[in-house]
Amino acid sequence: MSKTLKRILIAIVVVGGMLYVGFTLMKRDTKKHSPEATYSYFSGEQELIKVTYCRPYKKDREIFGGLVPFGKVWRTGANEATTIELAADLVIGGKPVKKGMYTLWTLPGATVWEVYLNSKMYPWGVDFDGNAQRDPAFDAVVITAPVEQLPEVAEQFTIHGPEDGTALWLDWDRTRVTLSLGTNQ
Repeated sequence: MSKTLKRILIAIVVVGGMLYVGFTLMKRDTKKHSPEATYSYFSGEQELIKVTYCRPYKKDREIFGGLVPFGKVWRTGANEATTIELAADLVIGGKPVKKGMYTLWTLPGATVWEVYLNSKMYPWGVDFDGNAQRDPAFDAVVITAPVEQLPEVAEQFTIHGPEDGTALWLDWDRTRVTLSLGTNQ
């Protein structure tokens, strides 16, 4: 092997290693500001729904219509794309959804949101320009959900639901979006 080829290979390995370490550190550092969380709903012993997402803070910012613009697809959290795993076929927002894993995307509006369950898994929620990486060709379900005003500010983005498992709530700032949940029976 020639010296030139060896130098090129060494340079490729060094640059690749630096990119890997840099991306790993960036990923770890961003979780300090928007920690990862999981919401699970159990039916008996079975985990029926599992949502994994990152929880950004409000920090005195205008959230919806500001940091998260109206009419632009949002990764519904921070960092990696939010995922929702269903252990059974369900009805979400009145639409049948097959058992499986999806990424959760939203299109916020002042009074109503569109919610997308997308069958493609994405390594990160946005591209380098800050645009959502969602590919609409993989949308399994599109749900329309109304916006409600919360009586108090939710400082940190939170996905949760009532104990009876009849809804999934997306709360941040004074906004709540409710997705009804049910079974196909």
